[in-house]
Amino acid sequence: MLPKQFRLKNKSAFNATYRARNTFHKDGVTLFAGFRKKQPDTPTRVGFVVSKKTHKRAVRRNRLKRLMREAYRLFLKSDDVGNSNEFMSLIFVGKEKALDKNFAQIQNIIKTLLEELKV
Repeated sequence: MLPKQFRLKNKSAFNATYRARNTFHKDGVTLFAGFRKKQPDTPTRVGFVVSKKTHKRAVRRNRLKRLMREAYRLFLKSDDVGNSNEFMSLIFVGKEKALDKNFAQIQNIIKTLLEELKV
């Protein structure tokens, strides 16, 4: 699980991140990047979303969220998050295409999306 300081929770924070319109997409996972940080010492907050429209079973939705969360946590632990530290918030949105992927595939997708973030 991600440490509390890295979690994106407020609805207003999610809406602000969506409003920034920095999006990247790969194989059923979309990354929304928020605004740039003004204070570089604050942590980047991350949210993970899988809509009910993606799959009606909560078990399937939660599994995809767990895989994405764990992949990001491992990148954060190894300090391999690329330019994502430049942004205030990130949201990973899982789509139907990503439901059947295994952990290694999700990890590669997350890594590619983090590398696509431009400074």
